[in-house]
Amino acid sequence: MNPEVLQQLSFIFSQFNIGSDFISYKELASGHINDTYLIATSKKPDVILQRINEGVFKDVPGLIKNKVMISEHLQKKLSHLPKSERDRKVLTFIPAKDGLPFYNEKSGNYWNMMVYIEDSITYETVLNEAIAYEGGKLIGSFLNLTSDFDATLLIEVIPKFHDMTFRFSQFEDALKIASPKRLHSAFQEIKNVWKYKNEMHLLQQLKESGKLKERVTHNDTKIANILFDKNNKGLCVIDTDTVMSGIVHYDFGDAIRTICNTAAEDEKNLEKVHFNITFYKAYKKGFLEEIKDNLTPTELEHLPLSAKTMIFIMALRFLTDYLNNDIYYKTDFEDHNLVRSKNQFKLIESFELQLNEIQF
Repeated sequence: MNPEVLQQLSFIFSQFNIGSDFISYKELASGHINDTYLIATSKKPDVILQRINEGVFKDVPGLIKNKVMISEHLQKKLSHLPKSERDRKVLTFIPAKDGLPFYNEKSGNYWNMMVYIEDSITYETVLNEAIAYEGGKLIGSFLNLTSDFDATLLIEVIPKFHDMTFRFSQFEDALKIASPKRLHSAFQEIKNVWKYKNEMHLLQQLKESGKLKERVTHNDTKIANILFDKNNKGLCVIDTDTVMSGIVHYDFGDAIRTICNTAAEDEKNLEKVHFNITFYKAYKKGFLEEIKDNLTPTELEHLPLSAKTMIFIMALRFLTDYLNNDIYYKTDFEDHNLVRSKNQFKLIESFELQLNEIQF
């Protein structure tokens, strides 16, 4: 263990109302934004200590308040379960000694603490239909259980995160400053953007007209943000940093985008990129089992479009960054963002070829 990190974490740990001693730490590398550590304590439970990246999130106290409010709501909804079971299904946040849900260092860093859920497993990719089904079931349950929470109480953690008008505006600005070389290389992808423009604004138009209900949404529903038990049954939705008001389509669509690509997001060989209809059906089955009765006919009708829309918005964002000379996403080679964009457009193409099986 790094002595400096050990000293810092031990001090941060001591600022929380945990009632046990710091023993050791292990850095968890699953996240890409925050610093997250598993802390072994002198008596159970062990805890997760997390520094929220204030460079990415502008209102960290508001973000943490969002997480705590949603966890407390879920705890109440599951109050019929034994505490031991409930604590494995919902994140439990431990307050600092001053009563706040975080500790703020003099340097400006914000830390929060959660109870570690023992004997849990995460997956970076979906391995089979059973995992897809359980993932859909748990996200569906999360949305169902929070459907009666007043989403207006949540701060907007990332402004205009899924706002298609905003993303198109960024794209059009990038077109004006892009180099001739990059404009030429991205000719087909730029053409694709205009091809899909009208259809890709439909969900936002329905949301703005009030035809799609605004509710609590997770906004980062990749499979890695779900805990499973040792029997591969879904346990708990984690990484709730991006919880805010949205439409159910954001969470369904983003989950489908991440679990149904048969290749890595930056796979150059597009022959390997296909939309996995088997995983789609399994995820959809689990998802609808939990939330179908809480969806309006309009919400249900547009769930397939949400998958296509969330794939598109990532294709658009990768392409925009490419035209901007790669100022947002980390890249490993010159055309990395263009490869990512091509990959997502190929996924849309595969999606469209199977539309008859995808429609509800």
